[in-house]
Amino acid sequence: MTAEFVVGFGKEALQLTLMLSLPLLLTGMAIGLLVSIFQAATQIQEMTLIFVPKILAVMAALIFFAPWLLEILTSYTTRLYMNIPIYLR
Repeated sequence: MTAEFVVGFGKEALQLTLMLSLPLLLTGMAIGLLVSIFQAATQIQEMTLIFVPKILAVMAALIFFAPWLLEILTSYTTRLYMNIPIYLR
């Protein structure tokens, strides 16, 4: 196992982390923006109005994107285990 190989897998792990978190973060950001616009328009400053829709939307996004997230994560893990040398197994 060379240093380039290990650095390549580390880079791929960071990219995977960003790719897996992006749908949930974008969903939370979009809902937060919509709630903020609604609060500014109606002048309602209730704190639960900020968190409850964001939590529900992120949970719904997690359920919606779960098969895709699981497929990407399992394929990365399989590639990772397949590239471990025989003498380390």
